[in-house]
Amino acid sequence: MSMVAEESMLAGMEINPLLFKAVTDSVQSALEMCDLNIRCVGVSATPTQESGIITGMIGVHGKVSGFVSVNIAEQFVINAVEGLLQEKFGKLTSQVVDGAGEITNIIVGGIKSALAKSEFGFSQITVPSVIVGQNFTIAYSRGLEFLTVTFENNDADVIRLEERMMHVSMSLLTL
Repeated sequence: MSMVAEESMLAGMEINPLLFKAVTDSVQSALEMCDLNIRCVGVSATPTQESGIITGMIGVHGKVSGFVSVNIAEQFVINAVEGLLQEKFGKLTSQVVDGAGEITNIIVGGIKSALAKSEFGFSQITVPSVIVGQNFTIAYSRGLEFLTVTFENNDADVIRLEERMMHVSMSLLTL
């Protein structure tokens, strides 16, 4: 994403540009490894309803404490894991779920590197947990630095918009 596009997207919002850049750069890099072409289509400083069927979560701790979640639509995650592993699955399998955890780990690792020397740096991360299912709610405490960035997979073969979406959310408490 160009600097002008970033500034336009963040204009008038209470979005921390350092966190936004860390997420967008990390996701772009991780999904290039999966042979996916994605674009950032939204950003929010408040929690949003995430529609994907797979959610990877990793806890973080250091100068901040919190977690990062990666919520992915079913077809998006299947395509991503197929690209990462260079193997065809065609449907949601245990290998795809494991791959979703690995993609979450790659994204959080990129965010960790990007934020290492900032006030949001964290040195420890948990093992990824993967939730399979929809219609759950994550409750967030007040006072957290919160960010959700939404991405769309530019795959013309995926007809339904909701199957092309991924949301990366961060909730951080400065210690």
